[in-house]
Formats: sequence, structure tokens, C-alpha cells
Amino acid sequence: MKLLIISHPCATPVNQQLYAEVEQITGWELTIVTPSNWKNEYGKVLHPERWQDYQGKLISIPVWNTGNIPLHLYRSPFIPLLQELQPDVVYVHHEPYALATAQVYFANHFSIQRPIGFYSAQNVFKSYPFPFRQIEQRIFRESAFAFPVSHSVEEVLSKKGFARSTILPLGIDPSVYCPHPDAAKISHSLKAAPDEVLIGYLGRISEEKGLRTLLHALKEIEALSWRLIVGGAGPYEAEFHTIAQSLQLTSRICSLGFIPHAEAPRYLSAFDLLVLPSETRSHWKEQFGRVVIEAIGCGTPVIGSDSGEIPYLIQSTNGGLIFPEGNSAALADGLKTLILNPKLRETLIHQSRPRVLHDYPHCSIAHRFIQTLESVVHS
Repeated sequence: MKLLIISHPCATPVNQQLYAEVEQITGWELTIVTPSNWKNEYGKVLHPERWQDYQGKLISIPVWNTGNIPLHLYRSPFIPLLQELQPDVVYVHHEPYALATAQVYFANHFSIQRPIGFYSAQNVFKSYPFPFRQIEQRIFRESAFAFPVSHSVEEVLSKKGFARSTILPLGIDPSVYCPHPDAAKISHSLKAAPDEVLIGYLGRISEEKGLRTLLHALKEIEALSWRLIVGGAGPYEAEFHTIAQSLQLTSRICSLGFIPHAEAPRYLSAFDLLVLPSETRSHWKEQFGRVVIEAIGCGTPVIGSDSGEIPYLIQSTNGGLIFPEGNSAALADGLKTLILNPKLRETLIHQSRPRVLHDYPHCSIAHRFIQTLESVVHS
């Protein structure tokens, strides 16, 4: 079977890993189309490279409005490409309201008319202005399938009248997200005292990530032995450090800056616990929180807010504690519980890591992906 994938995330090689798994399982002929000039959330322009295990075609095309998910457009018509490749099914790894999605769908409609589907991570119900609302509704009508990333995204699609969906969560590579041999050495280098418990935060430094709440929670447990390790960058960095200074917590915080994806397992393995204090806003709530399953894979329990998909991941794996978002007192209580109970941290990982390794490796996600596409094509 021939599968065509259009995906701006695949400008980052690791995001091709799922499709490498699909190739290995099925022997399908895959083609990935991705922007040649995609700008990531940190403003860096990415030039696509091939993931080491991906063997299919990788076609890069320049886009207008690079880095803008709803407004980017490929600078090349898709009809000639569709006619040349003749795929059996087309997967557009973009939101259904995006211009690039419409671009591919229209080309498919006016040429080969193959089964086609989309991706979504939009877990907040929004009514879009013209022409995006009309684009979304047309995409719904023409789609044979969709892959929402979470249960809350599937609920949004259902409320909008689309029901042909299969939840496709983000996955991990168990050979990468596992306890790292350097963990003890890194942990030792980050601690100011041997008995300190390392509380890790790994992610974008932005206001909606709940870092203000985290700092106020840490102030409440200042008497305990802990150190906060922050890995990430973003627009809230200056404000974060200002608040930390006003609370006299600066000496208890180690900021590592942006951590490349490949380095994340080393630090996740070194943390004693991970905190994910995201807070819902009118336009946003945590879409998935992959760092939850990455941390558990590395042997680190999690305390997370009840924003978006975070509580589902923690409850379904039993890998940590949940607190009401924005509630610094509840977060302080949860942190105190985990800091003072190393056996509880061990128990949480003992019961959650096998579930993560069963439900979230790329091979498991790939099987779900394959089953959906096979049923669509054969029907």
C-alpha cells in the first residue's frame, strides 16, 4: 500500500519515527512531504533531515508563513505530486481548519480522490471566523478518518459533528526513554547537598505552564530539602526569575536553559520527581503532556495539574499525583508527600512504567495507526 503523509512536524527528524515503525511493520511505501523552511516555536528555521530508521521518500517544499500552523501554505501545487505518487491513502498531519490542510484536500478532490484524513490537537471548542470555519466543515465532510491526539480532542471533534476518529496519542521510544546510566552522576552534579530531592520541570517557559503557582507552592515547603531544576526557554523567563527573587527562592533553583530533545532522558532520569503545573486559559489547555510518559519511562514519578490531558495520563498509568490547577496549597501538599516518601515514589514507578511501556511505545501507536488506515482503504 502507498501512503502519503503531509506533516510540518516531520521537519524535526524524530517526528518521522512513527512512520519508520509503520514501514517496518507493514512494508508499505511511504512518502513524507514536509516544509523545507519550517520555523519552530523558538524561532529556529529547521531544514529537514531524515530520521535514521525511515526508509521512504522525504520531499521538502518551501512554505509561506513558516511557523504559523493555521496560515502556512506550501509553495507548490499538490495535484501533480498526487498524480505522480498515486497513493492509496493520504494523511494530512495538520489541523482541519488550517490552510495547508485545505490545500491538500482540494488537490485530492480535484485529482485522484483517495481516502484522506487529518490530525488534531485542538482540545478547546472554538468557533472560527470566515473562512476557517468553512474550511473545517469541508474537511470534516471529505474526511474518511481523523487522528485526535487525546480524549478531550476527540470530544471537541464530536461536538462539531465529526465522529470518524481514532485517538492516536503521542508515543515514546522505550530504548531512549528509560533510566539513563548517567542519572546518578547528573543528579550529584545538580545537588547542593546529598539529601536534596530534585524537582524537575522540563518544557516551555510560558505563563500558562503554571510556573507562578509552582513557585508559590515551593515557598510553602521552603523548610524541606529540595532543589528545583528548570529545563526550557520561553517568553516568561524574566518574570519567572523576578518572582523567584521576590520569594527568596533563587538559591534553590537551577535553570539549565533549553534542553535538546536528545538530552531530555538524561535529566528526566536524574530527577526525583517531575512537576507539570499547566493552567487552562480561554484559548488553551494542555493538549497532551508527553513529558508525563517520558518521565515515567525514565523512572521518574510525576505530579501534575488537572489541565487538559494531564490527569488522564497520570490516572491511566497510576504514575503520580494530581492537584487542582492554579492551587498552590494543593501543589505544595503533593510535593511534600512525594519529597518525604521515597518509597511512594518507587511504588508509583513500579506500577506505572510497565503500563507506559505497553501503551505508549511507537510500535503500539503504529499498530493503531495501521489498523485505522487498513480499514479505511479496504472499505
